Amino acid sequence: MGQNRDSYISPLSTRYASREMQYLFSENNKFRTWRRLWIALAKAERQLGLPITQEQISQLEAHESDINYDVAEARERQVRHDVMSHVYAYGQQCPDAEGIIHLGATSCYVGDNTDILILRDASKLVLRKCAQVLRNLAAFAEKYKALPCLAYTHLQPAQLTTVGKRATLWMNELMMDMENLEFQLAALRLRGTKGATGTQASFLELFEGDEARVKELERLVAEGLGFEKCAAVTGQTYSRKVDAYFLGALSGIAQSACKFATDLRLLQSFEEVEEPFEKSQIGSSAMPYKRNPMRSERICALSRYVIQDAVNPAMTAATQWFERTLDDSANKRIAVAEAFLAVDAILEIYINVTAGLVVYERVVRRRVMEKLPFMATENIMMEAVKRGGNRQQLHEALREHSQAAARQVKLEGGANDLISRIEADPLFPLTREEIDAQMAPEKYVGRAPSQVAEFLENEAAPMLARYPDEAMETELNV
Repeated sequence: MGQNRDSYISPLSTRYASREMQYLFSENNKFRTWRRLWIALAKAERQLGLPITQEQISQLEAHESDINYDVAEARERQVRHDVMSHVYAYGQQCPDAEGIIHLGATSCYVGDNTDILILRDASKLVLRKCAQVLRNLAAFAEKYKALPCLAYTHLQPAQLTTVGKRATLWMNELMMDMENLEFQLAALRLRGTKGATGTQASFLELFEGDEARVKELERLVAEGLGFEKCAAVTGQTYSRKVDAYFLGALSGIAQSACKFATDLRLLQSFEEVEEPFEKSQIGSSAMPYKRNPMRSERICALSRYVIQDAVNPAMTAATQWFERTLDDSANKRIAVAEAFLAVDAILEIYINVTAGLVVYERVVRRRVMEKLPFMATENIMMEAVKRGGNRQQLHEALREHSQAAARQVKLEGGANDLISRIEADPLFPLTREEIDAQMAPEKYVGRAPSQVAEFLENEAAPMLARYPDEAMETELNV
């Protein structure tokens, strides 16, 4: 397929975002939705007694999807107005209905209501993809719910956790984001038929002062487009805070994805867990042995973009004057579309990575056993106290032995010999077998396996039940 290599093309289109999400923000979807809105308006106006015929509506419906772009674009070069250019082009295809297209409406009737419809559809797609990530992580958490691994605070080894328990942390934050986006969707309302400054004056004129019919018109239009309600009040546009709310939710998804990807990048450097690596994939042009976490790095890169982009609609909402200023338009059409496209790209990668995570169990166990002697000292001390030892003396001895063993590891590059030091100390009335009995990693993971099972059953399963498994295929460009 040919490509213009002299013009900028967004990598969100060529490399990252799925075809499905790209279609939602495409010209075809936009202008077809404009026509859906004009049809919905004409149907409602006819139902409420305006002189519009079924034949006119049928003609509009016959040309709902076949946009005559050549006519619209030529007209726009003359009149410099995109909505009126498409009204004209639609009228050329539907000559019998030309006079009733856009009747009583203002440009924001099609522009803003279309944006609301796209927000709804794009958010539903995002939620479906989030659910697939959850489904992948749930299977991973179940499989590894009891595998002990090092936990970290301050990026320093802390008490043990399990590989599966850590996965529930990733899941939990993504579920919080999904709940936020679900809330925004539940609260989303169509702009409706509000007129030029939100007063519905043009429609009140059309219906000769009959406010009941003006209100019913809006209800019928909303119903025809799948909404229960329209915004109670607007200026010329729907409140730009709506965009800020939705991009805030997308920013949350990006934050959670970045947290997951950063953890995975660190785990890959520890050689404990890796993202998928293709058979013929090249990790480095200079170092053939390398297996770089390139997908996780891409998640982090795109996430930073989305988090930053969420500031745009917030600033737009804050700087609107009275009923509306047009400085929202150029910013909005870039910021909102690219936030959804970038989050879609993030989720495409997230799905791909979580479907193929590789766990090196022997490495995980080796790293646990290197640190476990330090973590087992409290249990060893308690066993020695049961046999008559002095708790304070034992604590001081363990402190000294631990520091000596740490010096052995850090300064001399030797093995961790803490257990041998404890065995040789007469303060500890324990045999080597009794000391080794305290060295089972499973003794130090607390309720982690149970927490995983409870979380999957009580939290993840009810959410996933709202999103049937679609066996979603990613379109990842690796």
